[in-house]
Amino acid sequence: MDFVRDHAMYVTIFGLFSFVWFGWAQENPRPQWRKYLGIASGAALLLCLYGAYLSITHWDAPSALADDGSLRGYLISVYAEIVVCGIGAYLLIRRKRSGYVAPWIAFIVGLHFIGLRHVFDDAGLYVLAALLVAIAAAAPFIAPRLRVANSAVTGIGAGASLLGFALLGLVRFFSSV
Repeated sequence: MDFVRDHAMYVTIFGLFSFVWFGWAQENPRPQWRKYLGIASGAALLLCLYGAYLSITHWDAPSALADDGSLRGYLISVYAEIVVCGIGAYLLIRRKRSGYVAPWIAFIVGLHFIGLRHVFDDAGLYVLAALLVAIAAAAPFIAPRLRVANSAVTGIGAGASLLGFALLGLVRFFSSV
């Protein structure tokens, strides 16, 4: 990926969703984890806001999404992800399996990064996809052993992965400027 604006948007978007996942992790973690989840949430939010500033100040720079085909692929991927996440969450809740909603959503989000790899020409998104899918698969086995909600394990794993990719976006941004 060669677009400085897209690197800035990585910081913004991955920072925002890291913040969201760390928030979801606070559903039922161990009490001593809450302080660290709060710190991680705050760091993710600050990174998101800094990324937004960088995005705004570089808005006229080229973007992979300037190409109509890339933008269409991006929108299809995101809308499909939202629909599949929503349907799956609805079905899980109806079947009284709401504890599996967080892993389900992490799984679908992970899969959507496979498609976005081609939109942004960024093979690193395969790594993010693998991390999120692995976290989604592992959380239902790890959470009971730790006596926490699946969302705690999923949120920490997804939040940390996305925070790492937000930081990677920041490094790429400053390497491109």
